[in-house]
Amino acid sequence: MVIGLYLSWTAGRLDRLHSRIDAARAALDAQLLRRASVAQELATSGVLDPAASIVLYEAAHAARQAEEEQREVAESELSQALRVVFEEPQQVEEVREAPGGEAAASELGEAVRRVPMARRFHNDAVGAARRLREHRKVRWFRLAGHAPFPMAFEMDDEPPTALADRAA
Repeated sequence: MVIGLYLSWTAGRLDRLHSRIDAARAALDAQLLRRASVAQELATSGVLDPAASIVLYEAAHAARQAEEEQREVAESELSQALRVVFEEPQQVEEVREAPGGEAAASELGEAVRRVPMARRFHNDAVGAARRLREHRKVRWFRLAGHAPFPMAFEMDDEPPTALADRAA
């Protein structure tokens, strides 16, 4: 009876971890979508020079339209595009000086700061679930059921220093 209660408790814990992963993934998806949307909006605002606008728009559009298998790569490319476009602090200042630029730069700065946090929460939940699923008792008694093995979301999420410094 004690063993049955222990296995039931472990299965419940695993189920809660899977729910936590789902919630963290939804939060990560929301932050990634927000970052891509703000970047795309800024790219079409006319505040940036044409070359930077094209680079940023294409990367943001690709990130928003990416299939699940290509999502990590597309989001990494958006991070790289943001670092290229906002490499210098003076570029951020030019955006801030434009009409409506202060709000857009602040929103983008906040979005690029939140993506690494959301990704970290997601990957921490994935790590906890993986560690529990690797226990023999979970494998032997198939306590994970038919739930897919959780996968971490690996991407380049380093924010542009000029944007991250001002948003902090």
